[in-house]
Amino acid sequence: MELVCESNKLEDYLLDLDEVNYSNSLIKGKIQELFNPSQTEIEKAKVAFEYVRDEISHSWDIQGKRVTCKASDVLKYKQGICYAKSHLLASLLRSQGIPTGFCYQRLMLFDKPEKGYCIHALNAIYFKSLDKWVRVDARGNKEGINSQFSIIQEQLAFTTEEKFDEKDYPVIYAKPHSKTLEVLKEHTDAVEMYKSYLPQFL
Repeated sequence: MELVCESNKLEDYLLDLDEVNYSNSLIKGKIQELFNPSQTEIEKAKVAFEYVRDEISHSWDIQGKRVTCKASDVLKYKQGICYAKSHLLASLLRSQGIPTGFCYQRLMLFDKPEKGYCIHALNAIYFKSLDKWVRVDARGNKEGINSQFSIIQEQLAFTTEEKFDEKDYPVIYAKPHSKTLEVLKEHTDAVEMYKSYLPQFL
């Protein structure tokens, strides 16, 4: 699949947004902990990806009810669904001048089409040294999910199956999609939100 940038300006993928708030003091503290000047952009991306993947729990996996949205809250409470985790990864990388956007997949919510569908969020990172965008998914690994950082071949949490009406959306968004933000802002119970209220289409 060929990825398509929503914006042709790389600086749009570096913006300090309300949800990607790398100017926040909590985020700044984590930035100092994770990064140092000797790291390459690829090393920084791998460190940030593995931190968000492994140290921030996916709300559904832990049955955590708290809904997080802003990167600083995801970091503070150490949990969030994929939308929220993508905000934190973008925040950490954008702070280092590494353009990072938002990508989406339409997936079966559970294991059968009749159980419904959801929009799943992941990130795309632009590496200047490679002159290319690379998709990564910091959703969090568990049995049956093995997402890894790779600049050679994508190893995402999920592969889409067209026969089940799943799809990869090709657009790399500069801001989190409005539908994903709306659901996070409208709900206070992450488990119920995940089961019943996630958008099914962009």
